[in-house]
Amino acid sequence: MALERPFDRFPRKQRAELPNINERIRFPKIRLIDTDGGQLGIMSPREALRLAEEKDLDLVLVSDKADPPVCRIMDYGKFKFEKEKKEREARKKQHTAEVKEVKFRYNIGEHDYNVRLRSAQQFMADGDKVKATVMFRGREAQHAELGEELLRRLFKDLEEVAEMQQAPRKEGRNMIMILSPKKLA
Repeated sequence: MALERPFDRFPRKQRAELPNINERIRFPKIRLIDTDGGQLGIMSPREALRLAEEKDLDLVLVSDKADPPVCRIMDYGKFKFEKEKKEREARKKQHTAEVKEVKFRYNIGEHDYNVRLRSAQQFMADGDKVKATVMFRGREAQHAELGEELLRRLFKDLEEVAEMQQAPRKEGRNMIMILSPKKLA
């Protein structure tokens, strides 16, 4: 059982999450980089912290893997804000492909088939995957080959925008095929 020392300001787990800035940098020697990117040389963290405080900035550990570790003089609050802003922008631009479903019966009418085909094309244009399902009721399950024929027809009609991710296969009373949008070259 590990005992926390009573004089620690932060518990061990919380300490690991804190950024390595100012007094938390504990190395005998560090390489210091100035605000404009120029190297100030190798010195003790205490000297580097004094230089940072003279400029009213923070001493931030950039790389602890280097020999000696690299620190930089910068405004940590501004740096953290800019980093979070970039991450938010990256998340905004990120698109997660959803799986949209179009359902059929194997004896579907021509107009209904075309409506589902257009829906699937729209889903593909939006960058989503399409799960095409043929549902069977009662004795219709004996005509699985007609359902597979319908799914293959759908794939043939979508061939220029879609690639087959999962071939038609029967799952209980349904037959399922999954299509994904083709990657643009």
